[in-house]
Formats: sequence, C-alpha cells, structure tokens
Amino acid sequence: MINWRGGCFLDLKALLNKEQYEGAVTVEGPVLILAGAGSGKTRVLTHRMAHMIEDLNIFPYKILAITFTNKAAKEMKERLNLLIGDLSKNIQVSTFHSFGLRLLRENCDVLGYSSNFVIMDSDDSLTVVKKIIKDMGFDPKVYNPRAIRNKISSCKNEMIMPSDYEKYAVSDYEKIVLKVYEKYEEKLRKNNSVDFDDLLLLPIRLFRENTDILNRYQDRFKYVLVDEYQD
Repeated sequence: MINWRGGCFLDLKALLNKEQYEGAVTVEGPVLILAGAGSGKTRVLTHRMAHMIEDLNIFPYKILAITFTNKAAKEMKERLNLLIGDLSKNIQVSTFHSFGLRLLRENCDVLGYSSNFVIMDSDDSLTVVKKIIKDMGFDPKVYNPRAIRNKISSCKNEMIMPSDYEKYAVSDYEKIVLKVYEKYEEKLRKNNSVDFDDLLLLPIRLFRENTDILNRYQDRFKYVLVDEYQD
C-alpha cells in the first residue's frame, strides 16, 4: 500500500508483537506502556512515531519525544532514521534537560536572562557555594559546601525556591543553608548564569507564569512521548 508521500505504509503487525502493536497504533489520548527492561518500550515509541508520520499524515514537527539520557536520545534518533529516513530530523527528540535548554534559549528575555547566558556544571556550582560560605565567614567543616550544594539542588528539583524554603528553615543550620541559597541565586542572576537544575525548574516557571507561551508550545507539540518515564 502507498502512503501520502508515495512510500509504503508500515506493516506494524509484522514488525511488532501484539502488545507492542497495540501501543504503537494507539495515538489519541494518554497511553502508558508498563514493561520490564529489554521488552521493547523504546521500539514501540519509535514505531509509534513512524506510524504517525507515514500512515496518519501527522507532521513530524508536531511530535516531541523526551527521554532521560543523551545516549537514549541518540539511540532513538538512530532508530527513527532507519524507519523514516530524513523525516526523523524534523522530530524534536531530546533529553528533558536539553529540551529545557531550548525553551530557555527561545524565551530567555521573558525570564530576565540575556541570550548568552551560561550553564554551570556541578563543579561550577560547588565553587560558587564554597565562595559564598567563605565570604559569609562560615566554617566549611561545619557547613559542608557539597552538602549545601546538594540541598540546594534537591530544593530546586522539588520546586522549592528560597522564599519557599524559609518556612522549613527552623534550625540554625537550616537558616544558614537558606542564606547560602539566597546568595547563590543572587550570584547566578548577577552573572547571567543558570545551573543544571534550572534547565528543569525555569521552563516550568516559564509555563506557569506565561499562559500565552504555554499555549504556543502546546499548539506546536500536539503529540508528546516520554521514554524512561520512571526516571
């Protein structure tokens, strides 16, 4: 059979087992594929995207595929390329962090950053925390910089900003952590920098505070597929 581009429709029944086939052809509405390692979850996702494009005439740029690691994203792109060739280049396939970075690059002015903002890695952020602790005159043996940096990271992953953390800062130690957190955020803003956790935190803030931007991306990406969802 010939599809809209003059090629052949995918014979998914021949390519997938029964359960995989059901997951691949169910396109509208939410779908959860729960299976063990090596059972073909990524295979279902890639064939599902290929089916959407080749058989259902869905434009590739309407699809967003998110996974957890760069290795997994690369593998997904390679599998898609084998299935649909150059059309796969028009699908947004990326990790959570790299897609977050794209959102920040495209909307940095709304968040108060200039377009040349810098991304700090874990070593950079630890250096900043060490300097803050030193400048504030605290003993790093008591207020361990790595432990405080990890606490700040945990807060960001829980969407807890300094103003939110204030209500949890009951002990003297927690109050110092709060002060370091506040200084840390001030330093990042002053230096036009974001850390790795901000690549997840700031896009959520962007969407929550700007419904027009959220609506634009929702209209752009009509189909969102998440691999390694448990991570």
